[in-house]
Amino acid sequence: MTASVKSCALPETPLANVSAGLDACVHCGFCLQACPTYVNLEDENDSPRGRLVLMRRLLDGDIALDDPDVGAHLDRCLGCRACETACPSGVPYGELLEATRATMMPVRGLPLVARIVLGVFARESFLRPVLFAARVLRATQIPRALARILPSRLAFPFAMLASSSPHLRNALGLNALGRNERLRSRPRVLASEQRNSVALLYGCVMDGLFGHVNAATARVLLINGYDVTAAPQQKCCGALHAHAGDLDSARALARANIGAFELSNVQYIAINSAGCGAMIKQYAHLLRDDPAWASRAEQIAARARDISELLAAVGPTQGGALPLRVTHDPPCHQMHAQRVVKQPLAVLAAIPELTLIPLEDADQCCGSAGIYNLIEPDTSDAVLAPKLRCIAQTHATYVASGNPGCMMQLGAGLLRSGSTIRVVHPVELLDASYAMQHRNT
Repeated sequence: MTASVKSCALPETPLANVSAGLDACVHCGFCLQACPTYVNLEDENDSPRGRLVLMRRLLDGDIALDDPDVGAHLDRCLGCRACETACPSGVPYGELLEATRATMMPVRGLPLVARIVLGVFARESFLRPVLFAARVLRATQIPRALARILPSRLAFPFAMLASSSPHLRNALGLNALGRNERLRSRPRVLASEQRNSVALLYGCVMDGLFGHVNAATARVLLINGYDVTAAPQQKCCGALHAHAGDLDSARALARANIGAFELSNVQYIAINSAGCGAMIKQYAHLLRDDPAWASRAEQIAARARDISELLAAVGPTQGGALPLRVTHDPPCHQMHAQRVVKQPLAVLAAIPELTLIPLEDADQCCGSAGIYNLIEPDTSDAVLAPKLRCIAQTHATYVASGNPGCMMQLGAGLLRSGSTIRVVHPVELLDASYAMQHRNT
């Protein structure tokens, strides 16, 4: 007698379309200790293996899409994709998670905070004024004061904003140098005498709150043999929307960015935000079923490079001495989603006299995960706490991380804990090294 095979209860849904990925899981358990929610909550349902079982049961119709317990377990996933690095079977967990959330969203909807944030990021007419107001508020130093006195839940967003302030160049006494003078700091000529062209992804939070990092990125690229070309009309990359399950908005934003970068006609797209880099590299997957955009998405995704990849590919050239103690916390979407691991270390290695201190459990998530720290604050705090302890044990002066969400999450946690350790982007350190060299010549 032939065993019956269950038919798919959710045909033509995003989850059904990627369900082959579920078959790759052999339930070996290697993902368990890699998962920050399982490690901190000790619930199998809050592990990658457990969530994959829940996805299968949704697909088979054993569980309803509006089941609150299933929704809670999937909501608590950070989407850090550390399980993909640990998985010997190649389960595309991030792809499955986004597809499951997209399948559930029409039934469950999104929390109010998520709807507001995603709505703002999808509309530049809202986003620019909001980020401008945030910069004005940051300049008043009110967020730093409130971060120290308000209860934790209210204080943390203010601490995140306060921690985004530029501080490295002031601390090193480098802001006396004029911008144009810094930009002329000995551009490197490649052996071929041809300079590769790049367009910089401005980013939403990077452009709005970390403009100093974008400026440092452009300077460092110029010095290392790249011509930086403008790519106007960029939008949000769509990562926040895709992670939340709003794939329609993510696709609309992806199409806008593809058009913008096609007009720039560059060899590479330089990205200094790990979450954005992972998203743009996945544009081909996001638009694979769109005949008009699939090929175009594939070409743009192939040009995307993390800033550390571009710099490591040409050296990078050494700068002046920075006798600082630095520890490196790699963003999850750089290490696990993009598998960019050695390149950021090569950037830091190009800085003479910089002491790089290993960080214990550096492969563990910090708890930021886009807007996760706003939606699931308790779990986010639980994931952040061991990260802060590991950073404190290094006795470093700075912790370097290549993603704005991680920088703000770590910065807020350090500020709230009373630590004097500050967070910087790795490219800021290299830029400061070049400025120091220029000052001393």
